[in-house]
Amino acid sequence: MFRVTMKEDLNEQDYYLEVESPHVSRHWRPGQFVIIMTHERGERVPISVATINGGRVGMFIKKLGKTSVELYRDFKVGSSLYAVAGPLGRPLKLESYGTVVLASDAVCGHAEQLGLAQELAKLGNKVISIQTFKTEKEVYPEKYLAKKYVDEYFITTLDGTAGYKGHYIDLLRELLARREVKAVFAGGALANLKKLAEATAGLDVRVYALVRTIMVDGTGMCGSCRVRYNGVIAYACRDGPWFDARLVDWDDVLRRDARFKKVEKIALDKYLAR
Repeated sequence: MFRVTMKEDLNEQDYYLEVESPHVSRHWRPGQFVIIMTHERGERVPISVATINGGRVGMFIKKLGKTSVELYRDFKVGSSLYAVAGPLGRPLKLESYGTVVLASDAVCGHAEQLGLAQELAKLGNKVISIQTFKTEKEVYPEKYLAKKYVDEYFITTLDGTAGYKGHYIDLLRELLARREVKAVFAGGALANLKKLAEATAGLDVRVYALVRTIMVDGTGMCGSCRVRYNGVIAYACRDGPWFDARLVDWDDVLRRDARFKKVEKIALDKYLAR
């Protein structure tokens, strides 16, 4: 079993959960993820890894659906999850690029930044981090930000209550116009990753996006995370979850990601009505 060792609020919607998982801790590499199950018949939920601390794995989770809300409400420190499967997906083949920008606007992207920043720094890159939140109230506690691992750090808020006013795409446009950025790694809202791909079309910079979509088995067998990529079919869990952003068919990704919204709402409503 996978015992919960720490749980802390990041803001009103997001929380940090740390569980014992020595196998994942030993083998995880940046870019890979885990699938968690709260109980034997529970939903299988793909989650980005934020921290590795000894034999423990830390994750950022949003209270969004039935399982994430159940995990927040019903699982305390000392409780055990039924499964933490992984590490899954392809590790990123990181290089010494030069100047690299990490960008995120949602929980999975914020989590991915921590491991990526540390690994890219080891490779001698100059790492710039941009993390976007809706408002100042949603900014994570400083110990959970990528700030301490990078050379330059920016917070942006959509309402301008903290840091730069706007989205990371707005600030990234400015950086790309005046700096020689060689690579961008971005994660978070899928619709904004589509906008990122469009905003960087034709520019001489590598742009990689985290395609965190619906997954079930995590090995490519179920086909739920199918992605039209560079004219062929790929699977986010097996071939990703990181892809060249400008080769992804984002309209197809967004359409497929919305397939189960109605069922997910029904499951959450039933859980909340217990």
